[in-house]
Formats: sequence, C-alpha cells, structure tokens
Amino acid sequence: MDGNIETRARGDAKTARRLMTPLTRKRPRLLPLLLPLLLIGGTLAFVVARPWLNGRGALRLPAPPAPFVGISVARAGALPIMREGLGNVVPMATVVLRPQVNGILVAVDFHEGQMVHKGDLLAEIDPRPFQVALAQAQGQLAHDQALLAGAEADLARYQKLRAQDSIARQQVDTQFYLVQEYQGTVAADQAAVDNARLNLGYARITAPITGRIGLRAVDAGNYVQTTDVTGIATITEQAPITVEFTLPEDDLPPLLAAYVNGHKLRVSAYDRTDRQRLASGVLTAVDSQIDPTTGTIRLRAMFDNREGHLYPNQFVNARITLGTITGTVLVPDAAVMHGPQGNFVWRLDLHDRVWPVDVRLAARNGATRAIAGGLAPGARVVVDGADRLSPGETVRPQPAPAGQ
Repeated sequence: MDGNIETRARGDAKTARRLMTPLTRKRPRLLPLLLPLLLIGGTLAFVVARPWLNGRGALRLPAPPAPFVGISVARAGALPIMREGLGNVVPMATVVLRPQVNGILVAVDFHEGQMVHKGDLLAEIDPRPFQVALAQAQGQLAHDQALLAGAEADLARYQKLRAQDSIARQQVDTQFYLVQEYQGTVAADQAAVDNARLNLGYARITAPITGRIGLRAVDAGNYVQTTDVTGIATITEQAPITVEFTLPEDDLPPLLAAYVNGHKLRVSAYDRTDRQRLASGVLTAVDSQIDPTTGTIRLRAMFDNREGHLYPNQFVNARITLGTITGTVLVPDAAVMHGPQGNFVWRLDLHDRVWPVDVRLAARNGATRAIAGGLAPGARVVVDGADRLSPGETVRPQPAPAGQ
C-alpha cells in the first residue's frame, strides 16, 4: 500500500512539471516588452506633472484665473438732494353737470372724453315751458305797470286839487298808498320775469370749467330733474393739475427750511416703474400736521400738465429737490460697501489689484452717491462682483452695466 502512495506522488509531480513548463517559457518573452512600456509611461507622467509640483515634490494645483469685476470711475460734480414719495394725481376742480330745472333732455352736444372749454354748450332741456312762463310773467308785469301809471296820474291830480282845497286830504293819502302798493306789485312782477328768464337760461347747460368731460350718464329724450344724483356727466380740470404725496417726518426740517425761505422747490412726477418722468412742477402747499399713524407729512405740488401726461387719480412717484451738494465726488451707489469698520469702496490700483478704502458718505440721489471724503476723482471703483474680493487680489476689470 505504501508503494502505491509513492507511485501516485511521483505521478503528480510529473504532471505539475508539465503544467509549469509553458509559463516558464513565456516569462522571458513578456518581461522585455513590459519594462520599456513602464519606463516610458513613468517619464511621461513626470513631464506632465512637473509644472504642478513645488520644490519639495508635492503636487501644486494651477492658480485660479483672476475674477471679472464691473468698475466705474469716480467723478467730481454736483448732486441734487432729492426725496421721493408715493403720490396721487388730484385735479384742481371736478364738476358734476346736474340740471337746474326739470324737463326733457332734447340734445346732448358733446362727445364723451373730449376737452371742453368754459361756456361751451353741452346739453339742452326743452325750453318751451320756460318760454311760456317768461311770457306770462312779462304780461303780468305789463298789466301791473299800467295800473301803477294810472294810480300815479291820479295822485298827481289829487295833489293839485288838495292844494286848491278842493278835495279831502284823506283821499289824497289813500291814492298815495295805492301808488306804493302798485310799485311793490310791479317789483314782484319784475322778479317773476327775471326768474322765468333764468330758468330759460338753465335749459341750456354749458361747461362751468375747462377740462375733460367723462362718460354721459343720461341720453337725450330722458326726463331729467334737479334731484338727479348722477347728473348728466362729469368734467375734470386737467391743466393745471396737482399731485398730493407724502414724505417721512424726518425730511420735514430741511423741507421747511427751504420752503419757508421762499425757494421754489422743484417736484418731478414719475410713472409707477419710477423710470419715465411724466411732468415737472413746484411745491405749493405743506400740510399743517403730521399723520400720527404713518409718521408722514402730506405735500401738494402744482403741474401745468400741458402735455396731459398726468391723469386724475393716477398713482405716481414724486421726487422733490431740496437743494444741491457741490464739490463732492460722485460714484454709483452700488460701489459703497458696509463693513464692521464702516463704509468703504474697493479701489483698483495701476496693476488692477483691489484695496478697500474707507469713505465718508454724503447724500444719495437714486443710483448715485456723493462721497464727502476718502476718495479722489478719477479713481476706479468696483460696482459689480465686490462680494467675493480680498485685499490685494488681482482682478479683470470690465465696464459696469448701464445704470451703475
């Protein structure tokens, strides 16, 4: 049995030597090919990575490119001191056309939305009833005037007879008071004539002011009365026109200082987007008290509105000029940054490196800020991209977008 085991072991060893023979034959062929490839790959990797290696052999990453920033140039100039508030266009006068007499509306002599002038005929009420009433009053006046004339003639005769002592004094006195009675009647008749003539005039409805007439509320053929609430139409005066707006109470002292001294404070009205100027006017009134609920003061400005850009009840942004600051440096308001140490701007040097510069601020007008100190005219300042800068960093300046 031991012989069999020994024979089997010898057979396994021979088999293992036969299996190992192909590998030992291939190894000398593969090694000469792999070694040159490994040397060439290592050399290429070293050459490519060498620019990013520091002196100690560590990997050195490429420096990031300089950031783009929008810049603007500080300039010397004057800056108007302006305040802005939300306003509402209020017409100088608004008139509702209501009939002064009752009657049938026989004509409407205007087009809706047209401009009318004071005295223009706008509508007519049937005048015939008022013409009849006038004629009747004139007839009664003529009758009573004739009675007065007869009584006055009799009084004159009675007075002559009384002078001759041919008539009683009582008769003369009675005639005298009769004349006075007829005089009162004639005066009442004259008032009735004037009233009838006035009603006849009211039958013609004319424009009491110059302005734009709105939509008519009643058509011709309807019976109109003096008690009608809506009236016939509404006329709104549009030139001149006013704007009522509010400002915070903190702006009241400089406002009153300029207003009381007689300065004409200019007011500009802008549309709701605050981009397009609609009209220019002057401040005409300041309210007598501050609104305690909002802490604002109401103001009123007058505009000639010849071009008709302001419309009644329109919402506008009103800007009032309180004065002008001269001899300052002007920069876009976007250039001013606020830090723990105060206000500063990023200024570019000749090598396009940025440095923080402390500045003292003055007034602001829209997107423009006046610098009272710390910056000279001609300095380049960053207005876009300043939130990611660090002192001494090199940047790539670009012109600032429009409006900055």
